[in-house]
Amino acid sequence: MTPVPASASRVEMIQLVMPGHANVLGTAFGGTVMQWTDLAASMAAMRHARLPVVTASVDQLTFLSPVRIGQIAVLRAQVNAVFHSSMEVGVEVLTEDPQSGEQRRCCNAFLTFVAVGADGRPVAVPHLLVAGPEEQHREREAGVRRAARLALRNQLAAHREG
Repeated sequence: MTPVPASASRVEMIQLVMPGHANVLGTAFGGTVMQWTDLAASMAAMRHARLPVVTASVDQLTFLSPVRIGQIAVLRAQVNAVFHSSMEVGVEVLTEDPQSGEQRRCCNAFLTFVAVGADGRPVAVPHLLVAGPEEQHREREAGVRRAARLALRNQLAAHREG
């Protein structure tokens, strides 16, 4: 398989926050932002793998500021690392004031996807080509998160057995 540049997976998704997306405080439901995040991340994973993908985990989703009705949610996703059939995708969500153009970070997330074949079983994906210090840093940090995720999974499995 020919390796794929990380930049080939980049996705930018825009969503105008409407009243149906919002809670009684006039801010987007966290679950709605999570849905948009999962969608943007899955598109990035599919762009890399050129295969169907399923969400395997959401390692982290940290909300920093709300997205209000009438504001624009800007979601930027990119594959950070590839492990065999799985990929970590980082997503940054910004809130943008459509009148001033001012942007603030709403949240960040790290999601893991698995590429699947027609039989629904995991399929190997192309290696990731990283360019420059930022992409190298993202790949290293993804490896650290993966190791922690696998250690926790093993710990939980041992606890269930014991």
